[in-house]
Amino acid sequence: MFSQPEITQIINDALQRIQTNQHVDRLYEPVRYAIANGGKRIRPLLMIMAYNLFRDDILRIIDNAIAMEVYHNFTLLHDDVMDKAVMRRGKPCVHVKWNENAAILSGDTMLALSYRLMTENRAFFNCDADPAALYDAMQQAVNTFNEATIGVCEGQHLDMDFETMDDVSEKQYMDMIRLKTSLLLSCSLKIGAQLALAQPRQADLLYTFGEKIGLAFQLQDDLLDVYGDPKVFGKNIGGDIVANKKTFMLIKTLEMASDKHRQELKKWIAMTDFANEDKIKAVTHLYNVSGTRQVCEQKINELFAEGMEALDQLNVTDDKKNPFRQFALKLMNRQS
Repeated sequence: MFSQPEITQIINDALQRIQTNQHVDRLYEPVRYAIANGGKRIRPLLMIMAYNLFRDDILRIIDNAIAMEVYHNFTLLHDDVMDKAVMRRGKPCVHVKWNENAAILSGDTMLALSYRLMTENRAFFNCDADPAALYDAMQQAVNTFNEATIGVCEGQHLDMDFETMDDVSEKQYMDMIRLKTSLLLSCSLKIGAQLALAQPRQADLLYTFGEKIGLAFQLQDDLLDVYGDPKVFGKNIGGDIVANKKTFMLIKTLEMASDKHRQELKKWIAMTDFANEDKIKAVTHLYNVSGTRQVCEQKINELFAEGMEALDQLNVTDDKKNPFRQFALKLMNRQS
C-alpha cells in the first residue's frame, strides 16, 4: 500500500497539472490561487486510501480524487463570499484579493471542472476488468458525487437558516454538520471503494466510518472554540460565542441549563453592546455549570467509537485498516 505522504504528493502534482484555458487566464488565476492555497487534501487522500484497500493501481483514479478537492475548494470560495470572510488559510480570500464577481465566477468554473474530472476520467477504464463492471462502478461513483455536492449545499443553507432561528434542536444541528462537514469525507471514502469494485457492504462501512469521524471532528471543533489552546487550535477561542453561532455547545446549554442560567444565556445572546472577553467568560461559565462540556465530550467519544466499529467490520486485514485508524486519531488529535 502507498503511504499517506506518497499519496498526498501524487495529489498535489496532479492538481498542478489541471488544464485551464490560457485565453481567459484571468478567470483561472483565482482558481489556481485557491487550489494552491494549502489545505491537507483530506478528501482526495481518503478516496485514494479507500481505493488502495482493494487495488494498487491508484493512478487510475487520480482525476476522480482531485475532482473532490476542486469541488471542496469551490465551496470555500462561495462560503467566504457569503460569510464575508477576509482570510482563508492565512491568505486573503479570493473575493478580497480580486472581487466578489471573480470569486463567484471562478467558483462556478471550479464546480464545472470538478464534474469534468469526475466523469471524464478515461484512465479509469484502462485495466483488464469487465468493461460493464467498470462502467457500473463509475456510474455509482458519479451518483455518490452528486449526493455529496447537493448535500453540501443543503447543509450550507441550513447553517444560514440557523442564523435567524431562535430554537435549533440537537437533531437539526447534527443533520446540518453531517451535510456540511462530514458528507464529503464519507462520500470520498465510498467513491474510492466503488471505483475499486469493492462489495457494496464494504463501501457502506467506509461511508459510515467517514460520517462518524467527520461528525466527531466537527463537535470537537465546537468544543475547542471554547476550551482550546489558541496556540494549538490555530485561532483565538470564543469566536463562536461572540457570533452567537448555533453550535452543539450553545444548543445543549439552552436545553440543559436551569431556568436562571438559561435566561442569563439568552440575555447574552440578545446583547448587542459588550466586550468580547466579558461575553466569552460569562458564556463559558454557563457552559461549565450546565455540564455541557462533559456532554459534548461524551458525544464525541460515542461518534468516534461508532466510526472505529465500522472500520473494524471491513473485510480486509488489520494492517490495511491501521492507516485509517491512525488518520482518525491524528484528525481528532488523539493518542489512542
